[in-house]
Amino acid sequence: MENPFDDTYFMKKALQEAEIAFDNGEVPVGAVIVVNNRIIGRAHNLTERLKDVTAHAEMQAITAASNFLGGKYLQGCTLYVTLEPCQMCAGALYWSQISKVVYGAADLERGFGVMGGHLHPKTEVVGGVLENESAELLKRFFIQRRNLN
Repeated sequence: MENPFDDTYFMKKALQEAEIAFDNGEVPVGAVIVVNNRIIGRAHNLTERLKDVTAHAEMQAITAASNFLGGKYLQGCTLYVTLEPCQMCAGALYWSQISKVVYGAADLERGFGVMGGHLHPKTEVVGGVLENESAELLKRFFIQRRNLN
């Protein structure tokens, strides 16, 4: 029997978080952290609400998952995030020793790949899961923002 808890399933959960960010006027990026098919951290961007440039979805999810586990390392965990992590988030993910990062849309301007960021050498990276849905939500957000100004 096929496992219903695949990368697409959990990316849809991250997209739900991104929709919450969108509805709250935040750049619509959502993230969930999973271990053993269980979500242990979920978050979305909070940079506007908290007035904190470090309040990215990934950073919030790392904190939530670490609190859940009672430790700073996320070995055996997977991050699902709707946008490729930035260099700052890649650094935090590096130090967390997370086992896998799955992202939706590539960030060709600020993603860790183009910025020279690195993840832990043992971290597996998968890109492009629900890429179109993730990118479309971001496009819709920025079109809406331009039309308001």
